[in-house]
Amino acid sequence: MRVALFLTCVNDTLYPDTGRAVVKLLTRLGVEVDFPMAQTCCGQAHYNTGYRHQAEPLARHFSDVFGSDAYDAIVTPSGSCGAMVRELYPRMGERARAEGRGDGLARTLAPVVPKTYELTEFLVDVLGVTDVGAYYPHKVTYHPTCHGLRSLGLGERPTRLLRAVKGLELVELPGAEECCGFGGTFAVKNSDVSAAMGTDKVRHAESTGADVLCAADNSCLMHISGTAARLRTAVRPVHIAEILASTEEEPLS
Repeated sequence: MRVALFLTCVNDTLYPDTGRAVVKLLTRLGVEVDFPMAQTCCGQAHYNTGYRHQAEPLARHFSDVFGSDAYDAIVTPSGSCGAMVRELYPRMGERARAEGRGDGLARTLAPVVPKTYELTEFLVDVLGVTDVGAYYPHKVTYHPTCHGLRSLGLGERPTRLLRAVKGLELVELPGAEECCGFGGTFAVKNSDVSAAMGTDKVRHAESTGADVLCAADNSCLMHISGTAARLRTAVRPVHIAEILASTEEEPLS
């Protein structure tokens, strides 16, 4: 199987180790991973702040880059960007049609929508694995980010994968389904509310006694990490890909 890695802007710029972890993990599982160098932003930031027409060229470019029949799937370590493609690209096509601009945009985006997967759903639903051969001797709690939870419906896929990791103790996070407060520009436009929500999330994580707070979206982990640093807590945010890629022979941080 050959897949295209859609790393996303945040990971490419700030968290490249997550991309390396995805490649390491998928390669270990026998998947051929390609990284299309022409990839750019999927348009989520534009779309979610009201610049929906301006997001369309980015969506078209995404389809040009990732729509090749050479790829069996498109895999991303981001629930929010995965949800942009799967949930909002079809809406963009419908909106263009409703505005009298025809079906061109919908047809352009159609090839990438059904074969875009967030990492954990690709592992569980497409590869059919939950034990990926990982080793991570830490006490971990899992935060289900909003897009993964509500848009993609990841459900128990991430926790099934975590429970199969050798040496890992998974503990339940109080208020797990509550938003961490990031929400992209929400954190800027509603900073006081965002900070309060982030504080609640970190305090809940602290209460579990976990060493690591895990999630499937580095944008949310970035917000939580900043909050944790300000609160001087020992809880360490780590992307799930880095946990699943870690082995006894080649442990990750």
